[in-house]
Amino acid sequence: MHEACGIAAVYALKGGRPDYEQDVSELIPRLLLDMQMRGELSAGITSYNPARSHILSTHKDLGTVNEAFRLGIPIKQKRIFSRLRGCAAIGHVRYATCGADDRSFAQPFERPHGRTYKWFAFGFNGQLANYGELKERIKREKGYHIILDTDTEIMMHYLARELAGEEKPSWTTVLRNLSRIFDGAYSLVLLNADGDLIVARDPFGFKPTSYAVNEHLFAAASESVALANLGFKEIFPLEPGHFVLVNKDGISVKCFARPFRKAACFFEWIYFSNVGSSIDGISVYLARQRLGQILAELETLPKDKDLIVVPVPDTAKAAADAMGYHLGIPVREGLLRNRYVGRTFIKGENRGESVALKYTPVREVLEGKKVILVEDSIVRGTTLRYLIRHIRERGRPKEIHLRVSSPPIMHPCFYGIDMSTVGELFARAHVSELEEEIPEPILRIMARELGADSLRYLPLSKVAEAIGRPANTLCMACLTGKYPTPYGEKLSTYAEAAFRLGKTTRRTYEETSTPPSV
Repeated sequence: MHEACGIAAVYALKGGRPDYEQDVSELIPRLLLDMQMRGELSAGITSYNPARSHILSTHKDLGTVNEAFRLGIPIKQKRIFSRLRGCAAIGHVRYATCGADDRSFAQPFERPHGRTYKWFAFGFNGQLANYGELKERIKREKGYHIILDTDTEIMMHYLARELAGEEKPSWTTVLRNLSRIFDGAYSLVLLNADGDLIVARDPFGFKPTSYAVNEHLFAAASESVALANLGFKEIFPLEPGHFVLVNKDGISVKCFARPFRKAACFFEWIYFSNVGSSIDGISVYLARQRLGQILAELETLPKDKDLIVVPVPDTAKAAADAMGYHLGIPVREGLLRNRYVGRTFIKGENRGESVALKYTPVREVLEGKKVILVEDSIVRGTTLRYLIRHIRERGRPKEIHLRVSSPPIMHPCFYGIDMSTVGELFARAHVSELEEEIPEPILRIMARELGADSLRYLPLSKVAEAIGRPANTLCMACLTGKYPTPYGEKLSTYAEAAFRLGKTTRRTYEETSTPPSV
């Protein structure tokens, strides 16, 4: 399972206002490195320098942050950032839930214009559920041409439309109008040649966005830990429907749309976010610890000297540690992840070979043991099948009991997670609806398919308890099928109908045709 992206922004300050003499562009890679797990497909930066003829300058490329900015090659790195010197910058890391694996789709997107307030670059984290409809709407209008098959380009066109005219509109008006057009998740950073920096979070607050200020710098990022590692002491969550504006007048936080209802993605706490981050004031690490404690309370395996807990690296580690602690049994790193095997190196390998390259079972830890293998989620199950087989062949454990720190994924996501069709979901091949937990006889069948001796998921009712916020402030549509936006519901109807008809679809939100009749 993959997330869409991570965003970052910085602005040099002096006395609470922009300091045009300072260069802060090289802070962007530092922020993005703490968000690398949010996207390894591409990375990019746009900087602002009013003393430069090309006021906005963009560099982006495929690969990790290190690869895109040549951080391991000092001469090339210096050459890149000599062109990017500026007092403000935005940055982005991407994983493709929409669009292709191609440099053209890397963000930020830049739209040059002769009027400085109309010349802008932006990047966003999330996904527009009504992307297909907006694309068709704009294609029908005379004079418009769509180059790329991505919601980012559609956002760029609608942003440009809001900035049209002879008078510069207020950013409150621009973002309010867009919130009435866009259906979906979008945390946004935007920089224009007029010196305006915008950091905005959609009215549902699907994706995490934090910001911080000191006397020398404003910064914002998808991950609060990135700001903490930059040296900020006080870090604030950006409220849904709000934006931060930094420009020649200083810094201001404003509301552009009343939150329809809060719907933060619960998976940010369980899987996506850096374990060192806090989201809306709630620690990701502590939430994952509570998940492990709940799994321990539900455990029925008899304890003996051969029973150990082993996490699947890395996101399941906090839950596994807590589970072992509360059960009073050892937690062992019986599965090691090779962090130096890059995406490019394993590209083209089959799934089994990729698993073998990425994970090393430690026979000295696993052999003859009854292993409680803790994983954060099961989406398609394909990789997990290979992983369990790999553990059995290399590690030679006596038993493998799979424990999952999230409930079964029952429905697609249209808000930024790359799982948008029903047919790809492992749990839906076995059950059509989920009340609280999957019945034990079906769990046994699912365990056999995965190659495990037993399987247990986190109960649905325990998600909000573990995270520590009310269920009605979380988006759990992929668990419950209850989508917080109208177009999410519409796409769900299409995906379910396609599944019942046995239709093989592309990503559901890329479909623009009328949903098939059932």
